[in-house]
Amino acid sequence: VVKEKNRMGECPIWEERENALVYVDINSQKVCRWSPVTNEVQSVSVDARVGSVALRQCGGYVIALGTRFAFLDWDTQAVTTILELEQDKPNNRFNDGKVDPKGRFFAGTMAEETAPGVRARRQGALYTLFPDHSVIKQLDQLDISNGLDWSLDHRTFFHIDSLSYAVHAFSYDVHTGKIACPKLLYHLEKEEQMPDGMCIDTEGKLWVACIDGGRVIRIDPETGKRIQTVRLPTPRITSCCFGGKDYSEMYVTSAYDGLDEATLAKEPHAGEIFKITGLGVKGIPQNFYAA
Repeated sequence: VVKEKNRMGECPIWEERENALVYVDINSQKVCRWSPVTNEVQSVSVDARVGSVALRQCGGYVIALGTRFAFLDWDTQAVTTILELEQDKPNNRFNDGKVDPKGRFFAGTMAEETAPGVRARRQGALYTLFPDHSVIKQLDQLDISNGLDWSLDHRTFFHIDSLSYAVHAFSYDVHTGKIACPKLLYHLEKEEQMPDGMCIDTEGKLWVACIDGGRVIRIDPETGKRIQTVRLPTPRITSCCFGGKDYSEMYVTSAYDGLDEATLAKEPHAGEIFKITGLGVKGIPQNFYAA
């Protein structure tokens, strides 16, 4: 549905009030908004790689870029820093993020590659930004903090550390926002490659984007089993969310960075955004950051 190619399209969210899909292109340092009505993509450039974007209750967005949390005013394109983190790790940046059921923004970090396939291990962490702008560190020694979501009863937090090739489940206290007691939920099969972004549907099942696996997979958290696979026409599938007027459509982002020229020539859809219909299941609206 979006032909304008992204170097590293990520973190799609459906914004009902704008009837639009909002997402980031991490490596192009842009926050983007696509209207299915006009088919137009608007974007705001920022001064660092932007790993995630989320809706703010009072309008505009909260973003995680470089190693800082910030607000983005779409109309003025102004970026206002809330807090700087990890200033002792100049090679780190924020990656995926999402707002919890009580309006707190969870986002994690990762070390950038210093050469193709080379990165410092266990440099990442997962943070929670509260509505009063205070921050706590929830997890550390992560490799690539990635996809995240909450169970429908708000008692479980799901998280992906990509280089573990797995989805983990944590107990989650909705009152304090704290997570605890990790357990392995699902380990990806070889052909599924590496887990990236993730979302939940109204049946409580998880959808995981498989980067370099060219697919999204549906997992049942009750059984820890994969129950569905949807293949997409390009390998570097990065994230997914439900949207559209009744949240029955799934939007899937992809990337072309990381593909060599020979592969790119054979992958005309790399970096585009796709819509999957007919899944027979819906998603739930995004939570708003409560400040």
